[in-house]
Amino acid sequence: MNMAWRGCFVKLTKTELINSVSTVSRGCRLTLHPQQKCGFRKEARKPETLKRNSGTPKEKVPPPSEAGDAVVLRKAARPPTGAPPPNASPRHTGKLFKPFIFTIGFTGCSFGAAAVLQYESLKSRVQTARDKTNGQASQDTTYWHNWWNQLTDFQKQAILLLSFADDIWSGLTEGQQVASAIIAVNAMVLCCWRIPSMQRSMLKYFIANPASKTRCLPMILSTFSHYSVIHMAANMYVLWTFSSSAVSVLGREQFLAVYLSAGVISTMVSYVCKTAIGGRLRPSLGASGAIMTVLAVVCTEMPEAKLGVLFLPVVSLTAGYALKAIVAVDAAGLVMGWRLFDHAAHLGGALFGVWYVSYGHKLIWRRREPLIKAWHGVRSPGPGGRGGPGGSGSVGGRPGPV
Repeated sequence: MNMAWRGCFVKLTKTELINSVSTVSRGCRLTLHPQQKCGFRKEARKPETLKRNSGTPKEKVPPPSEAGDAVVLRKAARPPTGAPPPNASPRHTGKLFKPFIFTIGFTGCSFGAAAVLQYESLKSRVQTARDKTNGQASQDTTYWHNWWNQLTDFQKQAILLLSFADDIWSGLTEGQQVASAIIAVNAMVLCCWRIPSMQRSMLKYFIANPASKTRCLPMILSTFSHYSVIHMAANMYVLWTFSSSAVSVLGREQFLAVYLSAGVISTMVSYVCKTAIGGRLRPSLGASGAIMTVLAVVCTEMPEAKLGVLFLPVVSLTAGYALKAIVAVDAAGLVMGWRLFDHAAHLGGALFGVWYVSYGHKLIWRRREPLIKAWHGVRSPGPGGRGGPGGSGSVGGRPGPV
């Protein structure tokens, strides 16, 4: 009896053990493999299911490892609230700091050098007058006469040719002499544009572009740069026409300081307008901004002077109205986006000329006396030295507009 019960117990135990093992193995198959297969199916079926249900093309969902990066890229591409538009990016605005500092420094150095140059010029004239009164002129004439007799015929012919050129130069007014020197420099730069080996340097230093890596030096070099002969001829004609009047008002040295400073200031105004407007930053070159300053100085100082129109000799108008008309045309061109000329540089040059005649002459040129006295102390050290001009307000030419 006991043996029978023991046999039944062993048989039932083996049957339950086999059933539990098969259940566990079946459970393992259900918990492992189906989850992996379903997981892969869900990732593969998700875009297809969306397309069937919506009927419109949906954006493909990237894998989990790329989803975060895609979200980050989309967030980075979207501009933040309150940020400036792409055209007026701070990257371009920050590039204007160095040109601004260069404009201030170059303008100050130009007027300082002009004051020193005027001092040296006047001192040389005073020294020449003293030499003549001391009788040294006759000794110099005798020396040069003996030197002339020792020259060959070829050397004498060359000296006579130079003397003829000097007579022509002396026949020009002081303003025309200054304009001739500026025209010569512009002609040399125009020839350099025609040399293939210099194209890279010309594009780097003789074109003003706020987007370029070199922004400061081209602000002054582009003032003497013209690529077109017609462009240069038009600018130099206006310079030649108004140079005599401008130099008679300002004096030679002050005129040069105003002209050079106007080239840099007008380019700086062009930089600011191009950066503020945005879009493609177009390069520019030419002396139009500086020449507009010369024109504005003459028209502001002599508003009642009569000006004729080129190719229309019958038409004439006063200088004051002519300046207002030119400023109005350039302002309209800047607002309407005309790209034939650099209207911002024209406006900057004209406004600088009007400001200098009205206020700048008093603020800058009439306050140069401490600089001239310091330079006089360097050139003539010690008490009782050979004194030159002390730097009064009337040194050289007319005192300028008041």
